[in-house]
Amino acid sequence: MEIMLIVGYAAAAALIVAYVVAVRARSSRLVRGALVAASVIALIRVAGAGYLWWINWAAAADVVMVALPAVVAAVLLAPPRGSVARWRLRTAVLAAVLQGYATFVPQAPPYLTTVEVMAAVLLLGGALARWWEHRLAGPPRRGRTAGLIAAIVLLVASGTAGAWAVSKLPERASMMDHGNLDYGGRSDVSAHAAMQHPHAASPAVDISTLTGPQGEPDRRITLTAETAKVKLPSGETVEAWTFNGTLPGPELRLKQGELVEVTLVNKDIPAGVTLHWHGLDVPNAEDGVAGLTQDAVQPGGRHVYRFVPQQVGSFWYHSHQQSDAQVKRGLLGALVVEPADGPVSGVDVTAIAHAYPVGDGRVTAFSLGGATPSSRVSRKAVKPGTPVRLRLVNADNEARGYSLAGAPFRVSAIDGTDLTGASDITGKSLFVAGGGRYDLTFTMPDGPVQLAITEDENGDGSAAILLSPDGAGEVRTITPGPTLDPTSYGSAAQTPFGARSDFDRQFTMLLSQGFGFYDGQFLLKRTINGALFPDVPSLVVRKGDLVKVTFLNRSFSEHPMHLHGHHMLVLSRNGTPSTGSPWWTDTLQVSPGESYEVAFRADKPGLWMDHCHNLEHAAQGMTMHLMYEGYTTPYLVGDATGNNPE
Repeated sequence: MEIMLIVGYAAAAALIVAYVVAVRARSSRLVRGALVAASVIALIRVAGAGYLWWINWAAAADVVMVALPAVVAAVLLAPPRGSVARWRLRTAVLAAVLQGYATFVPQAPPYLTTVEVMAAVLLLGGALARWWEHRLAGPPRRGRTAGLIAAIVLLVASGTAGAWAVSKLPERASMMDHGNLDYGGRSDVSAHAAMQHPHAASPAVDISTLTGPQGEPDRRITLTAETAKVKLPSGETVEAWTFNGTLPGPELRLKQGELVEVTLVNKDIPAGVTLHWHGLDVPNAEDGVAGLTQDAVQPGGRHVYRFVPQQVGSFWYHSHQQSDAQVKRGLLGALVVEPADGPVSGVDVTAIAHAYPVGDGRVTAFSLGGATPSSRVSRKAVKPGTPVRLRLVNADNEARGYSLAGAPFRVSAIDGTDLTGASDITGKSLFVAGGGRYDLTFTMPDGPVQLAITEDENGDGSAAILLSPDGAGEVRTITPGPTLDPTSYGSAAQTPFGARSDFDRQFTMLLSQGFGFYDGQFLLKRTINGALFPDVPSLVVRKGDLVKVTFLNRSFSEHPMHLHGHHMLVLSRNGTPSTGSPWWTDTLQVSPGESYEVAFRADKPGLWMDHCHNLEHAAQGMTMHLMYEGYTTPYLVGDATGNNPE
């Protein structure tokens, strides 16, 4: 699908260039050649739209409804051979410009307003061009061309200034204030009213009341966010942001079913801090999103989280306040939930991969457990015959490719959920989403086992883990093999719902891109359904709903889509049903050109963040929410509130 975007860009550029050539050229052969070339690319654009439509109407809707009419108009308005009707040329150029606009600037569904505006602009532009030719024909008048150019410049400048002003985010706003809501095929105005007006007949539930259990906790933990100087594997010392002075923060090993109380203390992080339990299902008020479930904890303040972990598996925690900057600088740590009856047997090691900022670059390092990495290669002595579990945590924005050499292994869990029928793997690579987790298990052989990063856009990718009987050995280069596809790995098992279930709500999330302003900055916009926060419609559900979501990535970027508070069952990838182990995920990597169908049960009431976990993308507005009908938040976001959750 990303190729279709390239064709769209080429069509826009070719049409504009061709018509400019046609206006300026004196050679009819050159004019015809330019127009033929532009028309061919335009036809490819039409074919591309048909291909996208064949995949999914949502992937083609903006092209068919917005871009294609301008393409067709531009081609049809090209003057026939020998024609001197410059008004047609000018109108064709205008149509080509509109096609370029529709391609480069994200459009939001249902697209009808954009279509109407573009049609009006094209008709008005054509009428003005004809009036210009017939009413002002004759010898050129001084200043006529200059006046026209000045008018165009003024129009463009005013439009740009207006777009900049409109893009500015409010100083104070509620997460409830979205342009519109998506009910997934169901319309319920009364529910919308109940959410927006807490004093209605059925007042909304304040999510700040959705806390964890009270009473004497089984575990008490304190995490202090503070600045600290930390020596990185590169040998450089950096001013990091840490939990309890370590980078990453201390590993939290919890027991399933115990009541946990975590006290967050902010010693000196200037913008405030929170704790989000990534992938762990906690009550809504304990989710740690600034401006949605709590206020950010300012310097000198503290906040208490209480929850009972019910899942067994690999998770992690991080700040969800200015999260792109804060996670990069170190406000993160591993979180493991062990079975209530005790830890797993053998060697159980959590390996967090994170790229730490060093000068103008970033250095990737592994941290085994909660220890601050001291070298590029993390070594551990493991006795032969010992069962080993490596918990891979990708604590960065971009996906990572991993390869394990020295022993056959199994992927026993993804995102904290065990896989069924996992079989031995040799020579395959693993592609772990930003924020995602893979658990690898194997039996330690007599020789060394090495885990290497074979693809890493987060940092230099030079980190490695070496396990050997004596903890020594040399790191070698590992050639990555084909990537494991989780949709066909393992064996099928019973699930509470599937692709053939009757869904109460169905949503489509079109991930695309274009250029424009966001909060006063001109940038490459990575959009959800053509919009950025707060204009992305929230997904509205009721408790108990069975929900289906279709992801379509028409951008050039990878997007690890992370839904708070829920795990999604992957139903299909690129139209092919999942046939392996049930794959439950909370952070789904949707690569360029890919499509996924997922489903989940809406059984955790509240308001939940739903966003791209490339936190740079989230900071630039690639964020939305899952809203349960009848729930509201008392918190606000914006620069004036101190809450910037990203």
